[in-house]
Amino acid sequence: MNPRDTMPAARILHVDDQPETHEWLKLALERKQYEVTVATDGQSALNSFTTHRPDVVLLDHELPDQSGLEVLRHLKNADPLVEVVMLTGHGSVSLAVEAMREGAFNFVEKPVEFAVLEAVLDKALAHRNLHAEAARLRMSHERRDGLGRMVGTSPAMRRLFDLITLVAPTDASVLIRGENGTGKELVADAVHERSPRANGPIIKINCGAIPGELFESELFGHKRGAFTGALADKRGLIESADRGTLLLDEIGEMPANAQVKLLRVLQEKQVRRLGETRMFTPDFRLICATNSRLETLMADNRFREDLFFRINTVVLDIPPLRERREDIPVLSQLFLQRYAEKYEREVVRYHPSVLQRLMKHVWRGNVRELEHVVEHAVIVATGREIQLRHLPDTFRSGSTVDDTSPLCTLEDVERAAIVRTLAYTRGNKRAAADILGVYRPTLYAKMRKYGLMAPQEEVATA
Repeated sequence: MNPRDTMPAARILHVDDQPETHEWLKLALERKQYEVTVATDGQSALNSFTTHRPDVVLLDHELPDQSGLEVLRHLKNADPLVEVVMLTGHGSVSLAVEAMREGAFNFVEKPVEFAVLEAVLDKALAHRNLHAEAARLRMSHERRDGLGRMVGTSPAMRRLFDLITLVAPTDASVLIRGENGTGKELVADAVHERSPRANGPIIKINCGAIPGELFESELFGHKRGAFTGALADKRGLIESADRGTLLLDEIGEMPANAQVKLLRVLQEKQVRRLGETRMFTPDFRLICATNSRLETLMADNRFREDLFFRINTVVLDIPPLRERREDIPVLSQLFLQRYAEKYEREVVRYHPSVLQRLMKHVWRGNVRELEHVVEHAVIVATGREIQLRHLPDTFRSGSTVDDTSPLCTLEDVERAAIVRTLAYTRGNKRAAADILGVYRPTLYAKMRKYGLMAPQEEVATA
C-alpha cells in the first residue's frame, strides 16, 4: 500500500538553485498530494526546515552558498528521523554515496525521472513512518511502574509523572526542584524525550562546576582573540542547544553577571559570542534544576528575581525518597537486576531482614544512595540472596526511622502498616488485603483516606 493512502499529506522540502527545476518538480509532486516547500540555497533550506519540519528533503548536491553535504549534516543533527534524498549530477555519484554514509536515505541522478523519484520518496516515507511508529510504541509500552528511566508507584511520583506528561509537549520553561540524588536529570530527560524537540540535542550544564571566569565563554561562546587564551572560535552551549533543550543544572550557582546575560537572551531571543558583533537566534527549550530554595537566594541578593520568574513557568517538585518509602522495594529490585547483570552475579533476591533495613533507613542521599548500597551488596554477595552482612558497614550502623516513638496516632500506625504491606506485595492489593486481614473494598477505602491511591485508581475502584 502506498504510504500516502494512509497518512496525512507528506511535507517535502525541495532545495535547488535552478528555478525551472523547482517549477516542474513542485507541480508534479503537488499532483501526487504532497505539500511542497522550495529553497534556493543552504541557509534558506535550513530556515525553511525549522519552520515547516518536512518529512523528506530533496537536496541538490551543489548549492551557491555551501555544499549539500554540509546542509545534510545540519539537517540530520536537527532531526535524525528526517529522510534526505540527494539530487546529483552524473559526475558526482561518488559524492552522493559519501552523503549516504553521512545519513542520506538515497540519491537520484539528474536529470530527474519523476517515476524513479516517486518510488524513492515512497520508500523514504515508509522508512520514516516505521521509525516514528516504533518511537510511539516505545512510549505507549513504558513500564507501568515508572516513566522513562524513573521508577515509582507512590501517589507523589504518579502525580509527578502526570505533570511531566502534560508539560512535555509544550515549550514552557520548566524548573525542577529536588534534593541531591532524587533524579532531577532523569526528569529533564523525560521532559525532553516527550517533547517535539526529542530528535534534537539536550545540552546539560552544571552551573556549579564551571569556574566563574569561564562561565560566559562556555554559555555564549567566543570569537578567536576575544580574550587571552581564546585561540579559536568557540561555539557556546546555548548555540549547541539550537532546536533542542538546554538544561541548566544547579541554576542557583550561576554567577551574577551570567544571570544578567541569560535574562537578556530569554527576553530578546538572541545571543552573541564574546568578542563578536553578529547575533544568533537560538531555538531552544529551557529547563533549570536546583537543590536549593531560589527564594532564599533571592532574599540574599544572590539570584535575580526577574530571572526567577522567567524560568519557573512550570515547577516540577521531586519528593525525597523518605517521603515515598513504598517505592523502595521496586527501586531496590530494579538496581538488583541491573548490577547482577553488569557484574555477572547470580544474586536474585533480598533476605526479608534486608528489605526491612532498607525501608527503615533515612536515605539522606535519596535514590542515588540506595543505588550505591545495592551495587555494593551485589558485588560482595556470594550466593543468590543479599543478606544484612552484604550491606556496607557505614550503612548498617547508620541512622534509621524511629518506629518505636510513641508520638504518633493510630492513623499513623495504620497508614504505615498499609504502606509497608503494599511494598512487601509490590503493589498487589489483593495480597496486601489478605495479609492485613481486611476485605479489599476496606483496603481501597483506607488507601483513599490516606492518599495512597492514584487518581485513576480512585475512579476505577469507585
